[in-house]
Amino acid sequence: MEPATQSEMGAVPNGKGHDVGENASVAEKTPAEAADHPHRLEPAEGNLAESQGFLPNAEDMKTTQFTDFEGKTSFGMSVFNLGNAIMGSGILGLAYAMANTGIVLFLFLLTAVAGLSSYSIHLLLKSSGIVGIRAYEQLGFRAFGIPGKMAAAVAITLQNIGAMSSYLYIVKYEFPLVIQAFLKVDKPSDEWYLNGNYLVIIVSVSVILPLALMKQLGYLGYTSGFSLSCMVFFLIAVIYKKFQVPCPFADFSYNGTAALNVSAAHSVEDEGPSPCNPRMVTLNSQTAYTIPILAFAFVCHPEVLPIYTELRNPSKRRMQHVSNISIAVMYIMYFLAALFGYLTFYGNVEAELLHTYSRIDPYDKLILCVRLAVLTAVTLTVPIVLFPVRRAIQQMLFPNKTFNWPRHICIAVVLLTLINLLVIFAPNILGIFGIIGATSAPCLIFIFPAIFYIRIVPKEDEPMRSVPKVLAACFAGLGFLFMIMSLSFIIIDWTTGSKNSGSGH
Repeated sequence: MEPATQSEMGAVPNGKGHDVGENASVAEKTPAEAADHPHRLEPAEGNLAESQGFLPNAEDMKTTQFTDFEGKTSFGMSVFNLGNAIMGSGILGLAYAMANTGIVLFLFLLTAVAGLSSYSIHLLLKSSGIVGIRAYEQLGFRAFGIPGKMAAAVAITLQNIGAMSSYLYIVKYEFPLVIQAFLKVDKPSDEWYLNGNYLVIIVSVSVILPLALMKQLGYLGYTSGFSLSCMVFFLIAVIYKKFQVPCPFADFSYNGTAALNVSAAHSVEDEGPSPCNPRMVTLNSQTAYTIPILAFAFVCHPEVLPIYTELRNPSKRRMQHVSNISIAVMYIMYFLAALFGYLTFYGNVEAELLHTYSRIDPYDKLILCVRLAVLTAVTLTVPIVLFPVRRAIQQMLFPNKTFNWPRHICIAVVLLTLINLLVIFAPNILGIFGIIGATSAPCLIFIFPAIFYIRIVPKEDEPMRSVPKVLAACFAGLGFLFMIMSLSFIIIDWTTGSKNSGSGH
């Protein structure tokens, strides 16, 4: 009976979308859907708070259960939303990743991770279509009960807190540089407006918090488009500067500006006779960071199902097209940013690309505009990433509570407070990319979609030895392998006194 559910996925508009208002719509469900309903009762209660915030409805009779938002997000706007969920601070570390792998090996790894990410979204969408659930944590509940829900919620919380921390980390270090450049301050004093810690708190309270308090994720679609346009400007500037910066660039460093002359502790060793020859394949101690950075850069899975639910005329095929287009666009942008950033600085590229430009000319007007664009982009991305975390916390701590404004606001305030503390005390951005990318990212991209798929898809439809389930099992194994290898390399790198340990910008 469950195959009928899957085949009707595109025909039942948002009625299967989530777990709210199940009682109101049971009469409208097919027998197959009704058979699945008992499995969905617990998630139905557990997701009321966030579902009411940004999950649509299709039938008028559900209007009282939801808000008046009806899943009217267009295909193009959904691409913007998912693209913005993918795009983030990860793009700033890709040139450094290429410097530590070489162009050919980087392209191979980037292609592999992008393809695997698309496949994992396919697994998520197929699983959610069978059981009529569009929330990551509740797929975990459907597959493994409470432990599955808790594991998914914890992974989403860690991953997205890491992502938001990395975004605000950029605000912490780039905003003071922008203000210094505006004020032409060569030797900054102790003014509060040049202190990155204060600036992060100000941005969090004045910009991020108001956006994070919105009930509907769809309202952030317009900020997603603007955020992506800022990153496109960043990419254009990186390509342009490639032809403006001579190599080696060290001759143009402003040694007198101590605060702006970023330490070269993160640069790659200049191996070989010439520092300006691109390398096709490179292996060194920092290569271990490449896979976590790439995995971090493509994580959008907690946002996939909410965006799916808000999509106009939702179907698995339509949402897969949204995902594939978003991943393809980000793939192209990632590769171009990494390639031209690497070809500009070669072995001297920093773990955070924008800091390398500040070693050339901290008052460059184009780079100043790029910094503003990146600051705007990452700031506007934080509220989108915060929504799945708040829902995950709701699932873990208040599984049977209806929507409540004080709790809605309190969770956002506590999250932003915690993230600000992490940003103020975090050692450097590479540590955030490495640890989070090596743990929660493989879980969300590889392991959870595969094991949820294996458990949820009925054995009558796909036996355990069928090709799809064997592929899913191999996919999960690959995720465990990536996690173990990445963590092992990073731990070895730290314990052997790597040049990256303990250094910060």
